[in-house]
Amino acid sequence: MSLVIAQDISLAYGKKVLFDEDNFTLGPRDRVGLVGANGTGKSSLMKIIAGASQPDGGTVQYSRRARAGYLPQEIAGLPEGTVVEAVMSTVPGRDSLESRLKDTEAALAASTDEEEQLELAQTLADLHAELDDFENRYGRHHAERILKGLGFKDADLSKPTQALSGGWRMRAALAGLLLQDPDLLLLDEPTNHLDVPTLAWFDGFLRRSNKAMVLISHDRDFLNRQINRVVSLEMEGVREYAGNYEDYKRQRAEEMVLLQARAEKVEQRRAELQGFIDRFGAKATKAKQAQSRAKMLAKLEKVQVLEERQTMKFRFPEVERSGRDVVLMEGITKRYGPLTVYDGLNARLERGQRIAVVGANGAGKTTLLKMVAGELAPDSGKVTLGHNVVVGYYAQHHADKLDRRNTIIEEVRPLAADKPESYVRGVLGAFLFSGDDVDKPIGVLSGGERARVALAKLLLIPSNFLLMDEPTNHLDLDSSEMLIEALKLYGGTLLFVSHNRSFINNLCTHVWEVADGKLTSHAGNLDEYLYHQEQVRLAAEGADTSAPSGKGAAAGAAGPVSEKDRKRLEAEARQRRSVVEGPIKKEIAKLEERIAKVEAEQKEREAQLADPVLYNDFARAKPLMDAHRTGKEELEDLYARWEAAQEKLAAAQA
Repeated sequence: MSLVIAQDISLAYGKKVLFDEDNFTLGPRDRVGLVGANGTGKSSLMKIIAGASQPDGGTVQYSRRARAGYLPQEIAGLPEGTVVEAVMSTVPGRDSLESRLKDTEAALAASTDEEEQLELAQTLADLHAELDDFENRYGRHHAERILKGLGFKDADLSKPTQALSGGWRMRAALAGLLLQDPDLLLLDEPTNHLDVPTLAWFDGFLRRSNKAMVLISHDRDFLNRQINRVVSLEMEGVREYAGNYEDYKRQRAEEMVLLQARAEKVEQRRAELQGFIDRFGAKATKAKQAQSRAKMLAKLEKVQVLEERQTMKFRFPEVERSGRDVVLMEGITKRYGPLTVYDGLNARLERGQRIAVVGANGAGKTTLLKMVAGELAPDSGKVTLGHNVVVGYYAQHHADKLDRRNTIIEEVRPLAADKPESYVRGVLGAFLFSGDDVDKPIGVLSGGERARVALAKLLLIPSNFLLMDEPTNHLDLDSSEMLIEALKLYGGTLLFVSHNRSFINNLCTHVWEVADGKLTSHAGNLDEYLYHQEQVRLAAEGADTSAPSGKGAAAGAAGPVSEKDRKRLEAEARQRRSVVEGPIKKEIAKLEERIAKVEAEQKEREAQLADPVLYNDFARAKPLMDAHRTGKEELEDLYARWEAAQEKLAAAQA
């Protein structure tokens, strides 16, 4: 049974058509990744599903009593009160239940009739039981657990919601949504305001959920771990693909190759037929054959090959070699009023390193980058750049500070005054600003377009030391992937802050953990860092509860795990995961392959069954109807087995 059915959805803004009578359904266990380039309508479609906006045409129907919870990219506000009270108040039904309880208590106190008192007492007992069940499911302890998982400290729970910054308000709204536990979660870039520790918790929370979900995210790794189906907004309309984002990309590429091959084959046949007609059409002896081929030509199918939208395509220019030491930080202290962000910080960054700075929000990641860039002075200590170091700095506040009165080309042209305009236009073209687009005022650009302008400015001044603060914010998934590929080929040194797990894992050689005013360096990417942290935590717990035993336990009990032990533990963990997860993944792959095949067969049968003429010949219709019914039953069984395997895999991974 479908949870949501969207039929004939149409939406246009002026001449730009986003949806044209598009259809799709969502099942009660579907985990859908909604993908597409910026401007294709992902957020608009999400709002339509949530009921926050209406399409120009079409309907969205929910199954009876189904509840949806929607987290937009930007929230209007939060309920008044403390943080924990505001989160609890988002659960529907609490106020109604408490009001009925008070009314019943008042009625019981005022009643003098014994029979009525017995009825009211029973009603009151039922309401108390209902309230107890409500508290067990949506009570304060659950609200506090979720808030703490999202990074709130005990002291934060009693703060008024008006005192929260934009990022923390978004987290509180997310907490309310998770507490409600709706049948369908609608999440539009939910990780934008989450730091790495919180992202790890949120990732695990969602993976343990068995509820339906529609997710928009520019983090490829996060998307792959969360979804089992893709709804993509392509140039030919809304398309659906089974599997995660990697499966979608593979299927899309295979589909393009097959359609291109079929189109070429049809065109070759068309040329052959046309050649015969042109050559022999006027000859009486061949007239009948030419007419026959003309009929064949008219019946040839028209193969519509898939079109792909343009994506950013650029490379960072070649840069001069810097000295071995790129930046040296000595005795850095930085305070904001009573808050000490750094106290005696010492760090060194060498040529060629690619370092991701991670830590809780407010730990000082952006402050660190600003001090290295020279935008912010430390209270004490010094930051020293190495020999021949040229800094390039990209941050979201740079994109927001573009001169809104300038056109795009006016904004970037001064950075390459010694280059011809054709060169500047070429750079802008790589960021999807071509032709008359370069004359657009900055003020009319979207967040993603402003981010692309800021990136283009970065390319026009070659630098061998890049500082990047959340560079994938406001970029769509394809653009984020392109930026990753460009940075892989970048010849300089990189220091960056990002919440995008895919971005960090693909690029970093070291992780700098910022906490309590200190900086700790870890070799490897983010997954290796998180695994190391988990091993340290488990070793500490083991040391607290019992005497350590074995080589791994001894290493953990003695203190931080050595690099050699860390690699050994990681290899052992990978082997254990492979043994447990491998057979389950193979089973899922086989089920998905069979589901795709049966679904294709069902679609073919449905197309035939839709023809009224078929039912004039019952002998031909009955086997088709029987096959369709059998296919439906098989699909239900396959879906059930697939869901069970997915839950089994999620449990193994957790």
